[in-house]
Amino acid sequence: MLIVVRGRRLLFGLMLLLAGALVARLLSPFVLSVTSMVRERRVPIYKVERDDRKMSISFDATWGADQTDEILDILDEHGVKTTFFLAGYWAEKYPDYVRKIVARGHEIGNHSYEHPHFNSLSKSRIIEDLKRNHDLLRQLTGTEPFLFRPPFGEYSDKVIEAAEELGYFTIQWSIDSLDWKDVSASFMVERVMERAGPGEIVLFHNAGRHTPEAVRELLPKLKAAGYEVVPISQLIYREDFMIESHSGVQKRLPPKDQRDEGVPE
Repeated sequence: MLIVVRGRRLLFGLMLLLAGALVARLLSPFVLSVTSMVRERRVPIYKVERDDRKMSISFDATWGADQTDEILDILDEHGVKTTFFLAGYWAEKYPDYVRKIVARGHEIGNHSYEHPHFNSLSKSRIIEDLKRNHDLLRQLTGTEPFLFRPPFGEYSDKVIEAAEELGYFTIQWSIDSLDWKDVSASFMVERVMERAGPGEIVLFHNAGRHTPEAVRELLPKLKAAGYEVVPISQLIYREDFMIESHSGVQKRLPPKDQRDEGVPE
């Protein structure tokens, strides 16, 4: 009887092993699919890997315009060109400032029309909003924006894919000045300088209370540290690149005909 019991246990163990192998085989395509989805998570460009000392500062325009003239004058004084991300409702309220920003040599990006929470909208609604602002900015300036900054910095695969379908590069930031918290100019300058580096992208707002003062103090410090401030379009790579999903760092890739096997497309 003891031998029979052991035999049954052995048979049962073998059956479990076979069942486990069968389940693993059946599930393996699903596991691979999930792993691929995680690996291919879409992220915006937070920062650019560069071998020079170029970086960018940018201004989001969603409320007010009182500080804009002073900011533009300061940028002119230092010979610096930057990127302004404009919300559509702001552009409609201040069309002369939209034209002035472009006339002064700065580039404009799409910051959505209504500045909604895009993650809560359908892909078709996101595209509709972006196209509405794109058409407005083109009508006001004659330019074709191709940089997009998500409202509130919120994004998902759906948001990035919608932007890409319209030819946009989705741009985040790597250094937040926190000017929207009404912090002091000296706090902002110290915060940016502590984090400054090649390929960094700094977030400001055109209507921050202490933003002009901070920018006036910051630009000479960045120059003294050897940094060149350029528009974001001159910082990013527009082809042959990858974006690390865990960091949002955009990296240049060799041309396709020079890549080794295994290098991501």
